[in-house]
Amino acid sequence: MKASGLMVKCLEEAGIQYIFGVPGEENADFMMSLEESSIRFILCRHEQGAAFMADLYGRLTGKAAGCLGTLGPGATNLVTGVADANMDRAPMLVLTGQGSSTRLHKESHQAMDVTGLFEPITKWAHTVIHPANIPEMIHKAVRLAETEKPGAVHIELPEDIAKMETNGVPFPFKKVRRPVTDEKIVSQAMEIILNAKRPVILAGNGAIRKRASTQLRAFVEKTGIGVVTTFMGKGCIPWTSDSYLFTVGLQAKDLPNCALDAADVVITLGYDLVEYHPRLWNASGNKQIIHCDFTPSEVDDHYRCDLELVGDLAHTLWMFNERVKDNPPDFRRPQHKTLREQMMADIEAHKDDADEELVRPQKILWDTRQVLGPEDILISDVGAHKMWIARYYHCVEPNTCIISNGFCSMGVALPGAIGAKLVYPDRNIVAMCGDGGFMMNVQEMETAARIGANIVVVVWVDNKYGLIEWKQNNHFGRHTDLNFTNPDFVKLAELFGWKGFQVNKASEYRPALEAACACGKPALVAVHNDGSENGKLTERLGKISCPI
Repeated sequence: MKASGLMVKCLEEAGIQYIFGVPGEENADFMMSLEESSIRFILCRHEQGAAFMADLYGRLTGKAAGCLGTLGPGATNLVTGVADANMDRAPMLVLTGQGSSTRLHKESHQAMDVTGLFEPITKWAHTVIHPANIPEMIHKAVRLAETEKPGAVHIELPEDIAKMETNGVPFPFKKVRRPVTDEKIVSQAMEIILNAKRPVILAGNGAIRKRASTQLRAFVEKTGIGVVTTFMGKGCIPWTSDSYLFTVGLQAKDLPNCALDAADVVITLGYDLVEYHPRLWNASGNKQIIHCDFTPSEVDDHYRCDLELVGDLAHTLWMFNERVKDNPPDFRRPQHKTLREQMMADIEAHKDDADEELVRPQKILWDTRQVLGPEDILISDVGAHKMWIARYYHCVEPNTCIISNGFCSMGVALPGAIGAKLVYPDRNIVAMCGDGGFMMNVQEMETAARIGANIVVVVWVDNKYGLIEWKQNNHFGRHTDLNFTNPDFVKLAELFGWKGFQVNKASEYRPALEAACACGKPALVAVHNDGSENGKLTERLGKISCPI
């Protein structure tokens, strides 16, 4: 067969089910081979959208999907989505075409060093230089992408190599069990935890892996230990649990920070420094830190770990549970109850808003939480709304609130929701966007309609880059020109074959969202957001008085 056909056979053997992309001339042979395979190709309207679809597929499944572009501009268009997946720990296989290998040594049409471009934002990037290498390369690429901590891997296939005949066969794909933490160091960690007066767990992105979350919930139920999460750790334990102490990451003092301030021992679980820098919760460097993760800790002056429990996180937590099952400690604190009461009062404060034409973020998120079931998924774009989602929207199950918070890429939510809908076609998938981020990949509305991905997009309309205004006001007391105009979002939705809903006052939002979820086609809900609440939240957080 052709080398392109061998590559497709190897991808099938490795379990690749979807490739999202925009093909070009230089990957024409690959596309012809792909058409005859079991892998479903999703034609997208922009390579960045394709990468975001693969990104969300990887986050939700733990398995790599492919994103495809041609050489030159096709490859550069993939970059933002690839970097997002890599920094946010989503497995992804990036496939690009390239000009003939006979012209890559000189100035040539559209040719550039694509592997060099991807090296800083992937776990591995390489060019196929001989068809015989394809089985090894695909096996290595997919295994690297899916191995903790997961990320993006890039393979480039020049057009002349793709056409070559080969007798190669797929490399058998076998997964490797993750190593586990040493028993002795787990016992040392447990001794520190049992002797602590105010231990607290800081749970990050790694803690929402299904097995890790199951073991963490068992540990929390036995011990009552308080759990603070990062944005990407939401859902590792239910928000209804008495041990759930909400989310940190707003870059300002908030009630959950009070639990970390008071802690004498902080147990970090699957915590990535890219989400929330340790100087914000360990400014004095005096916390006793137990690092539990799949990989050793990042070196940082504010993250000097007393013990590192490196290995499969679910197994580490299982070993914790084994050590407390007969005589569990009780780490419940009345101060944690007070903290939860104060946060819940804040979350519920505007749930009964009705006549306001500019709808408060708190109202939007309260109603969204009431409409969506525990297994439904909310995907946040990046903007001012992301900060509100982080503080006010909480989960029962892991991976049901997806926030890009490592690379923080605007434009992720709409295409990401399409990827999520392919994973969970029977769940409500809601993308929540600012008007700025939404318009960055608006073209993928056509993709959703064409493939029947009945997602819902909620657009917070304020006609400006609200998060930048918020931060400039905080730093300088004023802001630069950040205003823009928008289309009529309901008409835009209809032109793309979607159902459009316009919310004109607070009481209309919940019925509109319910109707959007039930309408049987992709739907957009446009709601005019009260951006003045941004500054009010900053002022409120600046006056936080800790109950601990």
